[in-house]
Amino acid sequence: MRKRTILASIDVGTTKVCTTIAEVNDGGTIRVAGVGVAPSRGLHKGLVVNINDARESIRESVRKAEQTSAYRVESAYVGVTGRHVSSLNNRGVVAITRNDRLVRPDDLRRVLACAQNVKVPSDRKLLHVIPRGYAVDGQVGVRNPVGMHGFRLDVETHIITAAVTSVQNLIKCIRGIGIDVDDLVLEPLASSEAVLTEDEKQVGIILADVGGGTTDIAVFRDGSIWHTSILPVAGYQITRDVAIGLGLPFDVAEEMKKRYGSVMPVYESKMETASTISEDGHGVSYQDLCDIIRARVEEIIRLILLELPRSEPEALVPAGLVLTGGSANLSGIEALGRNILRLPVRVGIPTNMQGITDILRDPAYATSVGLLLWGAKHEGRQIWKSHGFLRRLISRIKNLFR
Repeated sequence: MRKRTILASIDVGTTKVCTTIAEVNDGGTIRVAGVGVAPSRGLHKGLVVNINDARESIRESVRKAEQTSAYRVESAYVGVTGRHVSSLNNRGVVAITRNDRLVRPDDLRRVLACAQNVKVPSDRKLLHVIPRGYAVDGQVGVRNPVGMHGFRLDVETHIITAAVTSVQNLIKCIRGIGIDVDDLVLEPLASSEAVLTEDEKQVGIILADVGGGTTDIAVFRDGSIWHTSILPVAGYQITRDVAIGLGLPFDVAEEMKKRYGSVMPVYESKMETASTISEDGHGVSYQDLCDIIRARVEEIIRLILLELPRSEPEALVPAGLVLTGGSANLSGIEALGRNILRLPVRVGIPTNMQGITDILRDPAYATSVGLLLWGAKHEGRQIWKSHGFLRRLISRIKNLFR
């Protein structure tokens, strides 16, 4: 009989909170058992602005997921985003002093600890220290140096930090409903697990998760993370521009954007005969709606390009751009991206899942699925809770008798 592990993820976004529960067998296969989606309240651009409202949104999402799965959520992997997140690259070097000159796992831990030895202000917290690549006696491009001979081991890491207060507020909301936090994961890293291939990461690619409040960017090259950043511009700004430009209530503007919005109207055939569209008693020009949406999406794509650490995108990311997140559902966004970047552009949709997956085959759920995949890959490495091992052991014993 195969051993099963129950994992849960909570994606606390600006427009929705999504809780996902999955069974992971010992072969690493994920079967989604439950999904719960609730409107997000108490958050703005990835930050908690009202703890009580945010906590209740998370509680509702968790309750729905538990109802569909018949599992109880004891702990979860949680996504983190917001303008407060920052990153840097740093190197570490250690000597291999044993007589046999063999690199061992202890040496990896030492060199990563050395690379992590950067000055982090007291108001910031380390989220991730990700090795980008190793070098043994100057030989670069080493993926796993364990077992190799050498005198010197180098590592280049990508270090991600976040504001302590923002992290603590998010953790407080999760723990406020009786759920522990297994790990906090930067959302574009999680999304990349769900929508990028290993070949794309090796060649060089940009992932842009265009959500409701933020656009989360991750650049991959040579099989590892190269650069991360968060833009405070996303779907909310598109809807706000539509509401102001056409004199609509925000909710009506959001519905019109989702139902009729296109960034390349010339490619659309469904609206050829209709010059005016209406929603909830409000009528507007279809062309005006699409022009406003296109202008803002074009700006977001150009801002993504400006976030690249180098000015030659063709050389840095020849595999192009993958757009995911709820705003990636806008019709024509791939064609617009190709026109602006002159690079391949596609929409990233989570695939290769089993179980209750119909709702998750959508760019809006890339982070939710990616958090589960991240959890399955890194299970047990870092726990953001006191006495984590003991609590998890107690949780699993409870599940056996439930």
